Parts: sequence; structure tokens; C-alpha cells
Amino acid sequence: MAGRINDDDVKAVRDAVPIDAVVSEYLQLRNAGGGNLKGLCPFHDEKSPSFHVSPAKGLYHCFGCQEGGDTVDFIMKIDHLSFAETIERLASQAGITLRYEEGGYTPGRQQGERTRLVEAHKAAAQFYVEQLDGPEAEIARKFLAERGFDQAAAQHFGVGYSPAGWDHLTRFLRGRGFSDKELVLSGLSQEGRRGPIDRFRGRLMWPIRDIAGEVVGFGARKLRDDDNGPKYLNTPETPIYRKSHVLYGIDLAKKEIARTNRAVVVEGYTDVMACHLAGVTTALATCGTSFGEGHIKILRRLLMDNSGSEVVFTFDGDAAGQKAALRAFEDDQKFAAETSIAITPGGMDPCDLRLAKGDAAVADLVEARTPLFEFALRHVVSRHNLDTTVGRAAALDEAAPIVANIKNSAIQHESAVQLAGMLGILDTQFVVRRVSQLARWARERGREGGGPDQGRQQRRGQAPPPEQARTAPGPRGPALNLRSPAHRVERELLKLALQRPDLVSPAFDAYGTDEFTAPPYATVRQCIEDAGGAAAGAADSAYVPRVREAAPDDTVRAMVTELAVEPLHTRRDPDESYAGVQLVAVRLAAVNQRITEIRGTLQRLGPRADPEHLAAVQNELWVLQQYGQSLRERGYAAL
Repeated sequence: MAGRINDDDVKAVRDAVPIDAVVSEYLQLRNAGGGNLKGLCPFHDEKSPSFHVSPAKGLYHCFGCQEGGDTVDFIMKIDHLSFAETIERLASQAGITLRYEEGGYTPGRQQGERTRLVEAHKAAAQFYVEQLDGPEAEIARKFLAERGFDQAAAQHFGVGYSPAGWDHLTRFLRGRGFSDKELVLSGLSQEGRRGPIDRFRGRLMWPIRDIAGEVVGFGARKLRDDDNGPKYLNTPETPIYRKSHVLYGIDLAKKEIARTNRAVVVEGYTDVMACHLAGVTTALATCGTSFGEGHIKILRRLLMDNSGSEVVFTFDGDAAGQKAALRAFEDDQKFAAETSIAITPGGMDPCDLRLAKGDAAVADLVEARTPLFEFALRHVVSRHNLDTTVGRAAALDEAAPIVANIKNSAIQHESAVQLAGMLGILDTQFVVRRVSQLARWARERGREGGGPDQGRQQRRGQAPPPEQARTAPGPRGPALNLRSPAHRVERELLKLALQRPDLVSPAFDAYGTDEFTAPPYATVRQCIEDAGGAAAGAADSAYVPRVREAAPDDTVRAMVTELAVEPLHTRRDPDESYAGVQLVAVRLAAVNQRITEIRGTLQRLGPRADPEHLAAVQNELWVLQQYGQSLRERGYAAL
């Protein structure tokens, strides 16, 4: 049985790895105000960022899909890891040695499956790099040199060589403590007649890393004529490698993509190398598959889908390259970013272009890009005989919907004018009206898919507001009428108690759970009390985690996370005055509710009530009315 990780070590790992540093490995984060950050949620499709991160609290929450938690929760969710695997990964990043209870630490037994497979790939990558220096790898070094890559380039990209023997890597990894089952599961080995043998033999090796920089697979290029395998052989689908969800070079390109709001998609490993060495450090490539939905999601999170973002596809000018470009255009509308195409001259790929004409030619290729919709238009128009009326009409029927789908209305109009010129139609306004009509019909069809508000939000690329998202039916979170002023102010006070306990304590700790009229909010108030109260949290970094631990179930825990991350409803930095307004509002609402209850009691008692009991109830009513008046007149001073 696997040993349990020491609790103190778990806490040390949580404290050592900042949540913003971890999350920014997967998506671009921007300032959201109040010390928080925001980005496009990696757990559901959205076009307007509703994913918030609070570095001070170590928490994240998405107001669109309601996913939330701390650093450990994020890694477990996004990489499908167990708790132990996540702690092991974060501990490795932070340089923390973990202690295991219930017996000694046996790496092969106690580490999670994913962690073991990643470690096997890390060891394999280093093994291949070391083999590149050996005599047998002369053919691999020659291959690289002929394409303009020296030893420094090979080291930068981690390029290596797999020996031609049957089981060199398999024996090496066995010596590192990996089992045959792990080696086959990882895709590094495959079953032979007498046991596992190396999957990759006598090939040039490129390590394929995920967005976090971990090696999860390999791309292997054959070098010898007697190799009967395919030209390129990639890692098969494994628990850690899915070719539709990885992009070669993403680990090297992600920061520059986020900084420049541009990604350049090329077709091969050597093309990525050539682009990066030529200064185009936003280049990446798919791994043995066409560019698809999974790849789009990766780029959208890095590009933040703002209107200034751009994705540039580079393809050869031959028929296959044009077909690939048109296939990419089919996915164009899944980006909020503009998409462009750079056609390499003479059928050369970026690697050939760099070799023939130098680094500047590769950079110029990207700068001389053409909007992808323009390329698609020209391709469509070229299929028709524009010398005839019938041909021009058929071309217009096929091309007008392409222009109508362009997101930017100004570009859509200019493109309609451009289309008229391509077709030789003198009545430009006729083409413009045709495109506008098609665009309007598309919008109306979008509205039919949902209510008017929902349709408008989807077309604008907006997520539903937090209030609407939280009141939608579903298993996540309690259904609340957040339009109720009482509930809104209770929510704001709880947010202050979690985010700025120094501003509301010690007054907040005197509030009872019965002063929070929404039952889930009353439960959160109880969690704060169980965690030591707001006064104790004013100077304690572990305060919010303690409140989360005090939650009775996942629903309440998710609400604590949400309240700890959600921005406060003030444009200025919150101060004691703002906090006082919330404290008074909640207390006054509770007083008014109690007054209403007492009036109902008096009405039920009637004139025949016991005089002593009646006097006591009337006295309570008078005291509460006086207190309510004082709260309205004196505010925080009356608490």
C-alpha cells in the first residue's frame, strides 16, 4: 500500500508554489484589479475571461463554469492527476523532498502513474541526448548539419538519437527502476517476441513537451534506407500523450505568444527549429496530425481572444499545402483572433527557406502574410469562369458566405468591396448588401439557438454575468436570488471577511449566522467562525485555507473559494468606511426582519394575550425599532 505524504510536507508544497505562476503555465493572465488576475477558463469554452486568480489567497474561481480551488485543485483538474501525483509534481518544482508515512518511500510503488510515466520520458530524453554524441549517431548529426542546425541548436531543442539496437533504452530504464509494464504503457517500449523492445530505433529524436514543459512523447525521423518504418514515427496515444492536445514547441513559444499576441503554426519539427533560430520564436507545430479543435483551445487560452491577436499558418505552395490552408480556414471562426497564411515560395518549407536564403527570409515570410479569408476567397473564385455571367453569379454564391462570416464588421465591409472587384461586378453595393443579408441571417439563426439575451452574449463572445451563472439550474452551487438587495450585501460582507478581514473585524465576529438570510451564506459565516473568526484571519496567511477546510461539503467549499476570489463591488481600494457600510446594511436588514417577525407575533397574540408576555414582546419591538433608527442615523458607530 502506498505511503501517505506527510501533512507538513503537503502544507509546505502548497505554500511554496504561487498559484499565479502555476496557472500562467497554461493560460495568459491579466490584471483584474484588486490584486486579482483573470484569463480565459481552461475548463470550458468562453470568449470573455471569467476565470479569476487571487495570488494573495492562493485560489482560483471561474464565474462561468463554477470551477474553483487552490493550486493543487487546479493541477489535479487540468492534468487529470491524483492528489499524490500533484503534490509530487509541485514538490519537484519547488525542490521539496517529501516524506511518506506508513512505511518507507519506494519510488516505483508509491508515485502515481502519470508521475512515473513523465519521469520515464524525462530519463529517456536525457538518454537520447547523450547518444547523439556517439559514433553511431554520425548520420543523425549529418542530417542536422545539412539542414543548418549545429550542436547548440540540437541542445536548445533537446534533439537526440535512439540507438539502432533492439532494447538499449529499455535496458537503461529498467536500470532506473521502471517496470516493463510502465515502459510499454508509456509508449517508449513495445512488446516483442521475447519481451519489451525499444519503440524507436536508429532515429533522430525530438522530445515533445506539454505546455508545462514536461516531456510527454517523442517524434522520431528515420535516417537509413533500410528502415522500413514511416518517415516520421510518433509516440502512440498514452495516458500522458494525446497528439490532438499537444503542440511541438509550445513550451518555448508560450511566453512570446502571450507577449506579442501572435502564434505561427508550421508543419514540422525542423520548421519550428528554423523559425526560432531565425527570430520567429512564436512558432509551433502539430505532432503527426492536422491542426484541430484541441490545438485551437491551447492557443486561445494563450492569446486571450482579444481583437489584436493573430494566428499565422505557414504552408507550402503546392496542392497539399493549399488544401491544408483551406482546412485551417474551416476552423477560422473558432478563433476570436485574426488568422493569416504565409505561403512559402517555390514549395520550400521554413527550414529549406532558412537554409537557402537565411534567417531574414523566414522572418519576412511571416511578415508578408495574407489574411486567411482572402486566400480562401481567391481559391473559391479561381474555380469559376468569371468571363460569363453564370460563372460570376456562381462564384458570388460560394464566396459571399465566407465574407459574411468575418467577425470584424469593418473588415467584412471592405472584403465585400474587394470581392466585387475580384468578380468584376461593377455594382459594388449589390455585393455589399448580399453579404450583409447573409450575415444578418446567420445572427438570427444564432438567436434561435437560445433566448435573446443568451444569443447576444454568445455573438459578442461574452460569458453570462456571475449572477446569471450562479442562479442557473444545475448541480453546482445553491440556487440563490442574488438580485435580492439583502443577499447582495450579505455576499459583499462575506467577501470582505475573507479578503480583507482586517477591515471588518472585530465587529464581524459578533454577527450571528441568523443575520445571514441566505442559508448558504449562513453556512459560510459558520465556517469563518469555526476557522477562528475574521479577527484571527487579519494577520494569518492560512486563514482562508482553514475556512475552506471547515466547509461541510464541496458545494460550500466552492462557495468559499468563489467569495475569496470575486472582486469587491467598489472602484476604489476598500477601506473601513466601505466595510462599515456593508456591516451596517447586513445588521439593519436582520433588525428589520426581526421587527417584521415581532409585529406578526403581536398580531397573532391579539387583545386577550397574557399581559406580561405581551409587554415583553412590545418591549423587544421598541428596543429593535430604536436600534434600527440608530443604525440609520449613526451608521457604523451604532454597531
